[in-house]
Amino acid sequence: RLDKGGAIRPIQFFAHTGAGMSLLEQLKSEYRTLSIVGMAKNSGKTTTLNYLLEEAFDEGLTLGVTSTGRDGESIDLVTGTDKPKVYLFTDTIVSVPDKLYELAETGLEILRRTDYRTAMGNVLICRVAESGYVQIAGPGSIREHKKLCADMERYGVDMVLIDGAIDRKSIAAPETSDAIILATGAVISRSLKVVVEETVHIVSLYQTELLTDERALSLLKDPEEGCFCVAVIDDEYNINVLPVRTGLGAGAMLDGLIDEHTKYVYISGALTESIIAGIDPGKFRGFTVILPDPTRIFVGAVKWQQLRKKGFRLQVLRNIKVAAVTVNPFAPSGYAFDPASLRRSIAQALPGIPVYDVRMGGFGADDESHC
Repeated sequence: RLDKGGAIRPIQFFAHTGAGMSLLEQLKSEYRTLSIVGMAKNSGKTTTLNYLLEEAFDEGLTLGVTSTGRDGESIDLVTGTDKPKVYLFTDTIVSVPDKLYELAETGLEILRRTDYRTAMGNVLICRVAESGYVQIAGPGSIREHKKLCADMERYGVDMVLIDGAIDRKSIAAPETSDAIILATGAVISRSLKVVVEETVHIVSLYQTELLTDERALSLLKDPEEGCFCVAVIDDEYNINVLPVRTGLGAGAMLDGLIDEHTKYVYISGALTESIIAGIDPGKFRGFTVILPDPTRIFVGAVKWQQLRKKGFRLQVLRNIKVAAVTVNPFAPSGYAFDPASLRRSIAQALPGIPVYDVRMGGFGADDESHC
């Protein structure tokens, strides 16, 4: 197949079914920036990116593409396994560091040299002159990525896609993009039930209830620029800031401060099982933990359900919009699920969220859950 620049267009591993609207068609009217977040390596994140690039070409859309870390290489630099390469179509706007510019398997027109630094040099904003494979990368900080997306939008793109690369947790942060696409699949477990449970767990965490208490919000305004990591707020809205730089090891200290007057416990960093273990479970029903956003939660699905049953409560300053979930029925170790069963099971467990199979093609003719 030829693209609009006349280059030979490779046949991808996925196929469009024609059943209902395409995934990109559903998302483009509501979102300007989307992060693609993988639940694990080989969950189908890069395949999702390639699928959306293919759909954008078919619909005549121009995309901006960037990444936290590095993506597009043929061999995973961490596991040493084969991975899908990123194929960019003519006129795509892409971020490429200096050291990866010469590795592009196609022509790139440099539009701007930025001050955003990576381990591979400063980031270049480029236009793809002729369709081909490109290794992409962008700045590691959330703040710089937000600026980079705004820079790309100035070149007339219809949407910016952010590939999560290695740092999957932070790229889901709500400051980075309008919403995320969550990639899940067989790599999570050999048990379909576990795959569904873990996927639902992550989505439910991302949709954690927002803090609406105005008095508490006023105490925690601009937490990123604040000078405290952990604090206890009582029922009269007095705030007691703990003399710690991280939440690690703060559980026992918190337990000593939490009493019947405690209303909130604020933690700016990671909420881990070790922090929670330091607090008497009998106190859980008396206060609410507040986090900046759900990416700070590092608690497994089973443990989380146990905590909720004990009365543990959580609210966040910003939550994360899940625009869609993509499923990959194949695991690199050789086993696979029935594609229709995996997609249907996830869709039934997540009503209201489009669930798309980017390997086998679309929603499937038997699924109306995306409507």
